[in-house]
Amino acid sequence: PEEPVLLAELKPGRPQRYDWKSSCETWSVAFSPDGTWFAWSQGHCVVKLIPWPLEEAELICKSSERKSRSSKTEPRSRGAAKEKTLECGQIVWGLAFSAWPTAEAGGTEPTCAVGLPCLILATGLNDGQIKVWEVQTGHLLFSLLGHQDVVRDLSFTPNGSLILVSASRDRTLRVWDLSRDGRQVQVLLGHVQWVYCCSISPDCSMLCSAAGEKSALLWSMRSYTLIRRLEGHQSSVVSCDFSPDSALLVTASYDACVIMWDPYTGEQLRTLRHVPLHSALDYSSEVHTSSLRSVCFSPEGLYLATVADDRLLRIWALELRSPVAFAPMTNGLCCMYFPHGGFIATGTRDGHVQFWTAPRVLSSLKHLCRKALRTFLTTYQVLALPIPRKLKEFLTYRTF
Repeated sequence: PEEPVLLAELKPGRPQRYDWKSSCETWSVAFSPDGTWFAWSQGHCVVKLIPWPLEEAELICKSSERKSRSSKTEPRSRGAAKEKTLECGQIVWGLAFSAWPTAEAGGTEPTCAVGLPCLILATGLNDGQIKVWEVQTGHLLFSLLGHQDVVRDLSFTPNGSLILVSASRDRTLRVWDLSRDGRQVQVLLGHVQWVYCCSISPDCSMLCSAAGEKSALLWSMRSYTLIRRLEGHQSSVVSCDFSPDSALLVTASYDACVIMWDPYTGEQLRTLRHVPLHSALDYSSEVHTSSLRSVCFSPEGLYLATVADDRLLRIWALELRSPVAFAPMTNGLCCMYFPHGGFIATGTRDGHVQFWTAPRVLSSLKHLCRKALRTFLTTYQVLALPIPRKLKEFLTYRTF
């Protein structure tokens, strides 16, 4: 694959406040599931909701300070969606989109404009609040109270059931049901350090959480009980993500390694090590310089993206142990793939967001078949099938 190309870099449109030491970071970025909106926590207690794709002028310029647009802006498709600014009142750490069911599906609130998809955005704040917004209008729908410290990450169930999981520095994960007026339905206890990350499997059966501990925790989303601890890292696990077919789980750690797991068996399938690229660095090699910040799967499940403290965005192919592409970036904190592929968004410590090209791949028929089967078959169910051993190994990602 070709090296990632920087398509655009957006910068906050307001000066940094010197009285706040930790307020300008882009801790989180998110694309809506349908790919029509992008959410950017640009620091300064502000979230920008930006219609996607970006305007052509922004892609050409590669750098743009986001300020209020002129009223003469050409109307977009999808009802001329307008960029919005959400004033959250607190530093924003976590972001998560979800679709809101239409009235025909039994949903009642919020009511959306005719012909437009109804989207909501949850924001995790510094004071422990979770504020949930209606994207089309920018109206605040819920303020969820319960956490006693920073809400570091958020994850909605992908099936649209409006179940939201939040991860907090108060060492808990909390489960909320927005279809029941934001009622808190469960508190998950088990971590002894700050919880950094939570990820729900695409089949909505499992939840992985990562805290400042050497192990990640895997939970059942059906019973909200602990399934197992995933032990193998040598330092704090800070990020995790499931593959699109739920058959793989990756965890990233300050130990500069990504571990690929079978979440059903707890088996370690592969370790990807972030080896310093001395030619790309301008300082002496230290242990912490490769500390990972974020890992995410590509939408088709054949690539991973990682952001580390060594100033590099890396792209990994699933079947290889070394990165297939690199891009230099400074102070990266988070990364996320566009849901239809082709782009990666990264957030930085100075409040910027960057958009990069990502390898476009035509999945092989073999991989498409594996992905289709693994979407509804667990590892144990595959192993019980009366098929050749090599086929079982391929379907369970023991051979790539």
